[in-house]
Parts: sequence; C-alpha cells; structure tokens
Amino acid sequence: MLTPFHLAYHVTDLDAARAFYGDMLGCREGRSAETWVDFDFFGHQLSLHLGQPFATTNTGKVGDTLVPMPHLGLVLPLDRWRALADRLTAAGVAFVLPPSVRFEGEPGEQWTMFFRDPSGNPIEVKGFREMDAVFKG
Repeated sequence: MLTPFHLAYHVTDLDAARAFYGDMLGCREGRSAETWVDFDFFGHQLSLHLGQPFATTNTGKVGDTLVPMPHLGLVLPLDRWRALADRLTAAGVAFVLPPSVRFEGEPGEQWTMFFRDPSGNPIEVKGFREMDAVFKG
C-alpha cells in the first residue's frame, strides 16, 4: 500500500497559491497560518510557505524538450490525468511541456505535462492507463 508523502516548499503569494492549488488544481485546503498553507495534493500533504522559491534549471530531458529540474511530480490514473489536462488547457495555463504521450505502445507508456505554479515552481503530472505500469521498464 502506498502512503502519502509530505513536501514543503516556498511560494511568494499565499492567495495566488490558494487560487492555483485550490481552485485550478482542485486540491482541498488543510491547515494554515499567516505564513503557510497545507493542501491535500491528490492524497499527499503539500505545505506551501512564504519565501523565495527554489532555483531551477532546464536540464531534465523529456524527449526533445528540456524541462525544469528539480520539479514536483505526480502520477494519476489516465482518466484523472485527462480531466486535469483539459481543465488546465481550458484555463489557458502556459505549459512548459503541453499534454502529450510518451513511449506510446511500449512498456511504461505515459502521458505527461509540465507547468509552473504562480510562484514559478515546476510541476509534472503523468498519467497511466494502468498504475502498475509506472515502474515497468
């Protein structure tokens, strides 16, 4: 059985973070204080604290695209991934890597998209038809 992870990182504006993670991504807000807010990030605990976001560089190679490293990643069943991709596309989110499929017809076939939150923190979301394919090589 998988257990939730906890990740904490900086954002520059808690109201913008609430709008993005809560309204845009559909994450339920948990506890908060004047300088931080927790979200149920698809079953995981994400704590966003006021401060300077971590530095990233476009050094992660995904196909022919260089993507931000480090980044937060999430894996969803394909139907939930498609619903999120549709919601983000309809909202006009500026994708680093737009929703697309990789390794089509191969073990580990996956859909992916990269985008940034309002503070510039990079997020990758992958979708799989079968969740047991996540670790297939």
